[in-house]
Amino acid sequence: MKISPSLEQTAIAEPILIVDDDASLLKLLSIRLKSEGYDVTTATDVDTAIHLITDRKFSVLLSDLRMPGKDGLYLLDYVTLNQPSLPVILITAHGSIDEAVVATEKGALGFITKPIDHGKLREALANAIAQSSSHVSTSWSQDIIFKSSVMQKLIDQAGLIARRDVSILITGASGTGKEVLAKSIHKASDRRDKPFIALNCGALPEHLLESELFGHKKGAFSGAISDHMGLFRAAEGGTLFLDEIGDMPVSLQVKLLRVLQEKALRPVGSTQTIETNVRVISATHKDIKQAMEEGEFREDLYYRICVVNLRLPSLNERQEDVPVLARHLLNLSAEKHGVQVTRFSEEAMQKLCQTQWPGNIRQLVNVIEQCVALTQSPVIGLSLVNQALIHNSDYFLSLTDAKEAFERNYIARVLKMTDGIVSKAAELSGRNRTDFYKLIKKHQLNVDDYKLVAKETTKQ
Repeated sequence: MKISPSLEQTAIAEPILIVDDDASLLKLLSIRLKSEGYDVTTATDVDTAIHLITDRKFSVLLSDLRMPGKDGLYLLDYVTLNQPSLPVILITAHGSIDEAVVATEKGALGFITKPIDHGKLREALANAIAQSSSHVSTSWSQDIIFKSSVMQKLIDQAGLIARRDVSILITGASGTGKEVLAKSIHKASDRRDKPFIALNCGALPEHLLESELFGHKKGAFSGAISDHMGLFRAAEGGTLFLDEIGDMPVSLQVKLLRVLQEKALRPVGSTQTIETNVRVISATHKDIKQAMEEGEFREDLYYRICVVNLRLPSLNERQEDVPVLARHLLNLSAEKHGVQVTRFSEEAMQKLCQTQWPGNIRQLVNVIEQCVALTQSPVIGLSLVNQALIHNSDYFLSLTDAKEAFERNYIARVLKMTDGIVSKAAELSGRNRTDFYKLIKKHQLNVDDYKLVAKETTKQ
């Protein structure tokens, strides 16, 4: 059978994993698919397959349904939970078609029956790879900086559901980046060319929130001097992000539910019903289920906005992401403020990694912004990080750390005042020159940076 050009193009260099306890079948499939350009890896049991999936990226998983011990359904459950973006095709005998149907309902992309028709297998693989490519993380998630497996799992889930146009509820503590995730999902969706509009539901009183969402007619209430479109209509065809939906008054929740159910709205003061086509992504830091139990959030609205729940982990749950986030934020802040700063010292980075972050990424951004604003050298040292932390309301430094931060700032200021002349700086601070040099070294300050500042100031 001649391979169509589209299938040949699809097959080139695509990594696939084949799992089967039949070694002879594995060998046959491997030879055939390698000859067509696939990068084939094989495993004879589920445990080996899970190890391979954890260590490598595959475009497709092709697995036998029935195997001794852990079987194909076990492997499917693992992939669905841990790597939902990986398409799974199951191989089954004619006698287990019912099981294969169940597997498809549980998330398998499809199944191939034995004896294997290679033409059908080739077609199934090409289809799986096309689907895999549709949600591979590319530019849509570039604003989400991470290296942790917990975030990779979340991004895989987000990419999978982005194009399915279901309502999503993003939960997580304040400052974890819920709006950034919502924007990324919008970019990955088929609505990407339409508006993304965000609204904080806790920022407005009820009557203004209703008008902001659904619009109003001129004269509908005091101050309504003209017609107002409302954000639902402004986001037509696109995505409306309702942040802190847990703070929405119960009476307004009823009206929102009606709009979501009927896909139509009525502006305040109007008798006209207007159809709407908007995807709603909601977010909250509250425990919504507890709010439902206390009568503060409607259960029917919850099930309408939460077809899928994505939980953003706190920064303390993804501490391995702190270094990559810190470096990324440092570069952004340095460029924004026009400051020549390149990195954190080893001790400073260690401090950032060891710090508890009750304010999550928002708090980390604030600390790094302050470090960049106050730095006098290309390398941000431990003392400056401590100083930024002590000024953060959510963090309390030890007395020792506070003293270090003050001392570092003091030395930098004295050097700046004396144009980097150490002897003058030492005299001004009441220290001898040797001791002052030790302090400079301790806080990783560069005297030449202060001399350079003096020269540039003189030129201007």
